[in-house]
Amino acid sequence: MIAPIPFFRFTMRDTTMREQLEHLRQQTVRAIQATEGEEGLHEIRVRVLGRKGELTGLMKGLGALSAEERPLVGQMVNSVKDELEQLLEHALVRAREAATTHRLAAERIDVTLPGRGGRRGSKHPVTLVIEEISEIFAGLGFSVAEGPEIEHDWYNFEALNFPPEHPARDMQDTFFVENELLLRTHTSPVQIRTMLKQKPPLRIIAPGTVYRCDSDATHSPMFHQIEGLMVDAKVSFADLKGILTTFTNQLFGQTTGVRLRPSFFPFTEPSAEVDIACVICGGSGCRVCKQSGWLEILGAGMVDPEVFRHVGYDPEQISGFAFGMGIERIAMLKYGISDMRLLFENDVRFLTQFQGGATT
Repeated sequence: MIAPIPFFRFTMRDTTMREQLEHLRQQTVRAIQATEGEEGLHEIRVRVLGRKGELTGLMKGLGALSAEERPLVGQMVNSVKDELEQLLEHALVRAREAATTHRLAAERIDVTLPGRGGRRGSKHPVTLVIEEISEIFAGLGFSVAEGPEIEHDWYNFEALNFPPEHPARDMQDTFFVENELLLRTHTSPVQIRTMLKQKPPLRIIAPGTVYRCDSDATHSPMFHQIEGLMVDAKVSFADLKGILTTFTNQLFGQTTGVRLRPSFFPFTEPSAEVDIACVICGGSGCRVCKQSGWLEILGAGMVDPEVFRHVGYDPEQISGFAFGMGIERIAMLKYGISDMRLLFENDVRFLTQFQGGATT
């Protein structure tokens, strides 16, 4: 409880100061009672009790009082000051509590309301295809291997049977960095690095980013490949065809037709292009397959003995096959995408079609 202002016996000379103190006290009490916000209460404190406040101004008049009267009036001033400070402090506590209550009421969450649905992200179609292909080959006993994107010429070309003046180097327009360093043109160097570190038998796939000087509706200067390699004793071309037929049937459907055509790659002999029955027309012929009924999806072949010699394998004791495919091309066929550039433009309208791993 706030102590009442004590009653003092004043002379006529200090009656005016007593009246002023009482008037100031009553005015301030009413102002405190009428003010609700913290800011208003702080303004009252400064105006009345501050260094240049009204009460401080009254205290300056104490010097005009006699030595006997001065302590009595000073005691009254202190009592008024204590009373007003206590009133202000209690009012500030109430104001803060009221502000907190108001804020909590304004910020209250009605837990019975239905939740707001967040925007659901989706994986990029290239990522979806890489994951699906990797899962298929994992079921066939293949593990994933990785390698650097800035590669040495020896791993990217020479160890894969591309001598310095070999015309096959013109098949791949290369980004050279400096000296004999370049941006890898395929993920086949990962096969070389793996064979140098590991002895047969081995089964690997090497997904990753590759780079070539090429850009149009069906080519990009940066794209993705998955290379595959299987090496063991008595691996045959029949094993290659069986693995790739199983893979294409799982990726595009069990009824998808598969055929192999003779081709040429410096690091495989014999080599083949692998086609599947057109996923658009089912093999009957359309604009996409140029009326042929077939679509090329990858290249493959038996590993050239010269490649085995570069990594210290004895081609008389072991054999193997390799294959490679462009992920963007697979994604375009699987999802019916007509322009490869759509895969790299980051258009949200395009990407949201692949929610849950399928087109909408």
